[in-house]
Amino acid sequence: MALGPTTENIKIKEGESTGNVGIAFVLVTSLFFLWGLANSLNGSLIKQFQIALDLNRFQAGIVDFAFYLGYFFMALPAGYVMRKYGYKRGILFGLLLYGGGAFLFYPAAEVRVYSFFLFALFTMACGIAFLETAANLYVTVLGDPAKSEWRLNFSQSFNGISLILGPIIGAMFIFSKTEYTPDMLTAMAPAAAEAIRVEEALSVQGPYLVIGLMVAFMALLFAITKMPEVGAAEEQTSGSVPITRVLRHRHLSLGIIAQFANVGAQATLWGYFVDLKLDFSRDGHWALAQAYMNAINTLTGSPMDMSPTQIAGFHASFALVLFMIGRFVGTSMMTRIRPNRVLAIFSAGSVAMIILSMLTGGVTAVIALSFTYFFQSIMFPTIFALSTKNLGASESKIASSLVIMSIVGGALMPLVAGALFARGAVYALAVPLICFAFIVYYALNGYQSRRDEVTQESVAV
Repeated sequence: MALGPTTENIKIKEGESTGNVGIAFVLVTSLFFLWGLANSLNGSLIKQFQIALDLNRFQAGIVDFAFYLGYFFMALPAGYVMRKYGYKRGILFGLLLYGGGAFLFYPAAEVRVYSFFLFALFTMACGIAFLETAANLYVTVLGDPAKSEWRLNFSQSFNGISLILGPIIGAMFIFSKTEYTPDMLTAMAPAAAEAIRVEEALSVQGPYLVIGLMVAFMALLFAITKMPEVGAAEEQTSGSVPITRVLRHRHLSLGIIAQFANVGAQATLWGYFVDLKLDFSRDGHWALAQAYMNAINTLTGSPMDMSPTQIAGFHASFALVLFMIGRFVGTSMMTRIRPNRVLAIFSAGSVAMIILSMLTGGVTAVIALSFTYFFQSIMFPTIFALSTKNLGASESKIASSLVIMSIVGGALMPLVAGALFARGAVYALAVPLICFAFIVYYALNGYQSRRDEVTQESVAV
């Protein structure tokens, strides 16, 4: 997802040493890769913690709650810190939080305390909020203004690559080759079951230690590199605008709900995809996803005999490939079709895929759930753009912050789905179904601002 203040009236500050713009662009682009990696590993953690920490699905779903709560609380403070102390210092602070949270996984796995893991995730998310606040803005000003959109899309592609890698890392380095279930562990001697849980918990240490070292290395590079400082161009403001006044815009208030629903549906599907795959089709696999898995294992020299959970992890990675493809397809469609109509098509497609998975089960359900990733690909930026359009300079800034804060849906909706899992996977899918259904409504009607309505009335006359 894209987080951060509007780039309108933002430019490199004049009269300051900016260093090498090309090097700065490469460093900032690397941030897109880093935060996507953390985001896409949450689904692996949700599955792994069920065995390692003896949690049910509702309890494990608190992983997403802790992660998205960090975004919610830190989005506005991140913008304030960067305005006051500069974007380079803000990025360094974000990297320190991100890396510190990743390193905390090591002692958390040693003591196997769930709240310790959640604190580590929250700390990582707080740091990522700083990075996202800065990175999307930075790439738009590092170079020719006419190519700012190309630079942003180029940098965003690295976010897509890391999203794909997350489930692969989970399948290859976190999930065990031996499949354990709570019933199997209950039937074992207590000492043997405890030894397995300890081993499963320790499996997260390596991947997050590597992530922490990567982030620390990037922090060092940022610290020693001269970076261009950016700021707002001078503008006339008429004072502060109360939030209640901004929320009177119907398309904004409904857009906040739509974004809440979108991120909630995304966090639910991404977080529980492995569980859903195992529930619907433990031993049956989608041929395309299996071929994708075999190709990666051949390239990496990894063994082909994997547990159902590991195979499900590769299915999740393949679904994220569809997400990337959907982003390119949807963006291309918007050059010919109005954005709200593309959003309506894609959100209706998500509704259809969820219903299909609920009615069929088996491999068909897994394929349908994978295609929800394709259809959801353009939702976040499109909803953001539609909900903040036709607002004044002052109102748009507040509106942007409110829409950003609505990502707290990613903290709450997975908890609801986790509670419904006790009745079955089909019941849990009711959560993203309702979320996508509201987005269909928003795309067809709720997106209209007063300016749109006036235009339509004049056309009708």
